[in-house]
Amino acid sequence: MKSGSISSKLFFAVALLLTFILEISVVPGFAASRYKIGSSNTVTADRLVPRPSTTPCVVQLFQNVAFDDFNPRSFSYTPPADCPGPWQKVVFEGDFSVTAGRQYDRTANIWLGATNIYFGTTAEPRRTLSPSWHVETDLTDYSAVFTSPQSGQADIGNLVNQTYTGIIYGTATLEFYPLSANQKAPRTFDAVLALSAGPNGGTVGLGSSSDTLSQTLSLPMNIDEAYLDVLAQSQSNDEFWYTCVPNDVASELQSCGNTAFRETEVSIDGTPAGVAPVYPWIYTGGIDPYLWFPLAGVQTLNFVPYRVNLTPFAGLLSDGQPHTVSLSVFNADNYFSATANLLLLLDHNADQVTGGLTANTLSANPNPIVAEHLKNNAKGVNGTVSVTSQRSFAITGYVVTGTGRVETTVEQAIGFLNSQKFNITNTAYVQNIKQSTIINSWTTQTSNAGINLTYDQQTYPLSVLYSYKVNPDGTSAQLATISQEYSDQNTVQRNGKTLSSTIIDDKVAPTDTLNFDASGNFTGNTGQASSQDFLFKNLLGCYDVTLTAASNVLTGVLKGCQ
Repeated sequence: MKSGSISSKLFFAVALLLTFILEISVVPGFAASRYKIGSSNTVTADRLVPRPSTTPCVVQLFQNVAFDDFNPRSFSYTPPADCPGPWQKVVFEGDFSVTAGRQYDRTANIWLGATNIYFGTTAEPRRTLSPSWHVETDLTDYSAVFTSPQSGQADIGNLVNQTYTGIIYGTATLEFYPLSANQKAPRTFDAVLALSAGPNGGTVGLGSSSDTLSQTLSLPMNIDEAYLDVLAQSQSNDEFWYTCVPNDVASELQSCGNTAFRETEVSIDGTPAGVAPVYPWIYTGGIDPYLWFPLAGVQTLNFVPYRVNLTPFAGLLSDGQPHTVSLSVFNADNYFSATANLLLLLDHNADQVTGGLTANTLSANPNPIVAEHLKNNAKGVNGTVSVTSQRSFAITGYVVTGTGRVETTVEQAIGFLNSQKFNITNTAYVQNIKQSTIINSWTTQTSNAGINLTYDQQTYPLSVLYSYKVNPDGTSAQLATISQEYSDQNTVQRNGKTLSSTIIDDKVAPTDTLNFDASGNFTGNTGQASSQDFLFKNLLGCYDVTLTAASNVLTGVLKGCQ
């Protein structure tokens, strides 16, 4: 995850240097509880998964396993005998740490059979800091995966030698919460089918727009609804894709190419079926590692998949023929690490449903518009480049189930903008990025029971200011200021009555300056500050926690509604 850069000549060299200098950093910390003022240990304000009142059965997947090479660690899974299911809730918990020393951030994923159950990245250590962190995810939707014994593997590839010394350790469990007395089991997906590298899982690298992750599947013939959970992680040249520029100016702007627009495309049997916008995750070594001590970026440690609604295709998928589901990343430039899970709800009143697709206005590829306004003279290069994309489509299909005809229409309007302002001279490299992704989705389902309407709006605002300047005395400084946010507002109505309304908003905003002497030696960082605000709100209550940090230690915890 280390070869992409804001400037191929400057930024990568600085990032590589920082991997070595982190061993001399300041202020060790250990979090005795979740939040400890004055600590540098990795923390987030993320909301933990709410637990039912019943006592869970806990299944250990692996415990205190060392990751010091690139070989996946295997484990065996057996369903909990004392909690046979159906379950009220299934929760994944992971606890990780890395020993003090030098180490990159590393990609981490965990598989049960071919199915991905965790995808994230690790925190970077320092010479005097061995960070530890906790992640957890509600996997109740994936309950069908956990009903049978199978093998699994944890894949956290990590190079350990005389230079890179940090060893990563991990422990993972699944918690199974039984139903309360007389409680009806929640409806979960009847089938979870993986799109991965093989029967033991693994991601697939998508290095260009033409590369695909494809799986040909023999499916049940009574599909009511279908969804695809998509994860596409930017790697290598694409790690900092939001900093990239058009190919014709990439050299003079010292940047990566293919513009700053990426988008995951979903198809069924070659027909466009959905779009999964790419979230601009920034890892703990990204741009300036000191930005992320102690607060990691949005979802950095625990990615959230994008769920594509494929229900209009349910009738087609139920025809008894094999079908191929595929992913690709538009403008991929080596590369995206991809996996997905196809989630199916089945009609328990019929062995087979009929139906078909009646309308589809989704085009195979977007049509981004590029604008360049640059001035190149003896003093350097300055001006702006931008790329925009607008998508608007509707897909309609129907199934005839055991209880009647159900028609589903999925409509989406997706807007993307990335605008970058440059000022490059012999003594300065300044890049100011403003990016926004707005996804408006409407799902209308009509049956003899009435009309269900779901409205969802997701937004991914990002701003990055990168400024490297050389002073008259030869010393230099690199300033980085970032704001990244994930917002999701979802409302579900049935026959005009609101059944649920949920807001999730997660915002992280760090800043830091790296200082270098006239020989290019790192002399320390100054002005480090960061904050994270995580808000969850629904009709039953809310959760709001704000964390602040300065000089790379936690300075404040503000709890709002609980």
